[in-house]
Amino acid sequence: MKKIIVAIGGGENGRILDDGTKAPYDTELIDREIVKLTKKDNPNFLFICHAMNFSEKIEKSYFETMKKIYGDKLKCNCDILQSNELGNKNIVNKKISWADIIYEGGGDTESMIKLWKKTKFDAVLKNAWKNGKIICGISAGAVCWFDSCISELSDGKYSNLQCLGWINTHITPHCNESERRKFAKKYLESSDKKGILLSNCSAIEIINDKYKILLSSEKAYCVKASWKNKKYIQRKLCNTKIFKSILNLLNNNMSRKE
Repeated sequence: MKKIIVAIGGGENGRILDDGTKAPYDTELIDREIVKLTKKDNPNFLFICHAMNFSEKIEKSYFETMKKIYGDKLKCNCDILQSNELGNKNIVNKKISWADIIYEGGGDTESMIKLWKKTKFDAVLKNAWKNGKIICGISAGAVCWFDSCISELSDGKYSNLQCLGWINTHITPHCNESERRKFAKKYLESSDKKGILLSNCSAIEIINDKYKILLSSEKAYCVKASWKNKKYIQRKLCNTKIFKSILNLLNNNMSRKE
């Protein structure tokens, strides 16, 4: 059984902004790849907006935006598993069993992981991943599957957060933001870890022990970063159709292109 994760570093989804204008839609190439992975014409798309678990209204609004992409545009059957449903095992099991794609949106990574552990939904997700469900998401929904991430706090500062640990490496989303990038550099120096830095409109697709990089914008990029001999080294991860060994992300090989 294939174990699949698609982690998207960020990007707009065409939502309606607070001023009434429509945001751009940045991630179409990546979204189409996610649907393609199912090998179905009309796959079942389950949205889990648990990084927004503080507001049922926001969860529903976010889902309506995602339905326009995965339902109207990409022809998926769409449903949502809301935060307040996680205590009902029958609902959880029915919706997870139905899904081909399980997609977590952006928001508060820490509160989301706490909710999952409290309700034991983290174990449900891991079992779904092991049984071939396509696990994916953006921002908070991208980083949670890895060992650790850089997360933005409510006061605008950053901290390192321990995540679910399915993939044994550090990850930073939105690395096009200079302050987030600086914090990641500082954290990696103190931790001796390797890191993956994803800009908006970039994603890493992992199938079993292989990966490839997806870029949906000319400005998007992804790098592998670490410290070696007191020197910070960043290496570009190329946008390619060819899958490469994920061990390249976990070892000390820092060749100029991977």
